Amino acid sequence: MSDLTASAARIVVGVDGSEPSEAALRWAARQAALTGAVIEAVTAWEHPLWYGTSPMAAGFDFADNAAKILSQALDETFGPDRPAEIRSRVERGHPAAVLLEASREAELLVVGNRGHGGFTETLLGAVGQHLVQHAACPVVVICGSVPSAAQGADGVR
Repeated sequence: MSDLTASAARIVVGVDGSEPSEAALRWAARQAALTGAVIEAVTAWEHPLWYGTSPMAAGFDFADNAAKILSQALDETFGPDRPAEIRSRVERGHPAAVLLEASREAELLVVGNRGHGGFTETLLGAVGQHLVQHAACPVVVICGSVPSAAQGADGVR
């Protein structure tokens, strides 16, 4: 790791492949450009809890699937304009625990809300609520969409 990267401020972003997490990535990229921070995009995965066995679990690589989701989210969010100072990280564990650990000594933690439209879109999901209450750094929860860098402030090209 270079001295520049080691000493740069970090913005940790929780990514699960949803539109809210992609909006969080776009917001974090703008903030990183303003502050000179690096972005650390983090995806968490867990083995599902089942009683007995499941045909889906046999031979399914949860870590590989999570890495593909993260890569696809980065590609969909940034396309060929991916910021140079972005790192990706896939960790096993509950999303709240993984993001809390990843955000230690970070300048900022950014996540999207997981609303389902209408009134519930204004509610904070369980992971976001836990992060807001327990993170050691400021937490930004993105509600709604964030235009890409190629779009104006109103989201229109």
